[in-house]
Amino acid sequence: MKILIDGYYRFLKMVLTLLMGLMLVPVILQIVSRYFDMIPRFIWTEEVARFCFVWIIMIGSMIAVRDGAHFDVDLLPHPRSSKGKAVFQLIVHLAMSLMALVFIRFGFDFARLGIVQSSEMSGINMLSIYISFPLAGASWLLFLSEKIVIDIDLIFETDSGEKA
Repeated sequence: MKILIDGYYRFLKMVLTLLMGLMLVPVILQIVSRYFDMIPRFIWTEEVARFCFVWIIMIGSMIAVRDGAHFDVDLLPHPRSSKGKAVFQLIVHLAMSLMALVFIRFGFDFARLGIVQSSEMSGINMLSIYISFPLAGASWLLFLSEKIVIDIDLIFETDSGEKA
């Protein structure tokens, strides 16, 4: 299972890189068309750049969950023992999983709205944008399940490194 998760993670990083490059095209067209009259002003460029940006944010959040690079707020003192840290991490990962479930549940409703909508400027079906929300939730849940298994293993590990 770890091999599949690692492959999916590498795929997300590749797609993120491609989207960053793709977003440069409409942004450069917008900038250049402002300064040179011979280049027409395209209306669709702003919308396509915004749609790329939404996907970049959602894929970036998926990668951040896997990397543990998402932000967190310290409300309680840090535990001193490794088991305490594992319990603390488990609580954080379970709370994040709850949020992932919210994104999945309501994201699918949101995506269903996109099936019948299309953007006015470029004509892109909005499902292609809205589906990023439940997909992000499912990816977060996948990556968090991997972390939760590690947390549980750490909690039930004895001091000698063996499982209790």
